[in-house]
Amino acid sequence: MKKINSLDTILSPVITEKATNLSEQNKVVFKVHKFASKKSIKKNIEKIFKVKVIKVNTIKKKFKTKMVRGKFAKKKGFKKALVTLKKGQSIDFAAGA
Repeated sequence: MKKINSLDTILSPVITEKATNLSEQNKVVFKVHKFASKKSIKKNIEKIFKVKVIKVNTIKKKFKTKMVRGKFAKKKGFKKALVTLKKGQSIDFAAGA
């Protein structure tokens, strides 16, 4: 397995309607590096956002093939992490905007 820099583990937050509804249950969704482990994701989120992580679930989204102008093209796949935070804690992404 490749060695990943701690700041390269978490690529971006996933901001969708479903992810926003999960924030009411103290859950946050991130797009992460495809070789990142659950332990490294937990450690880096605690380090960057200074919150207590209870559980990390990961999902690998496979690539999709689409027809573009009569040719097949691939949409990139990615890995996302569903992070459960300690009760009462949250991460606010809208504060920086």
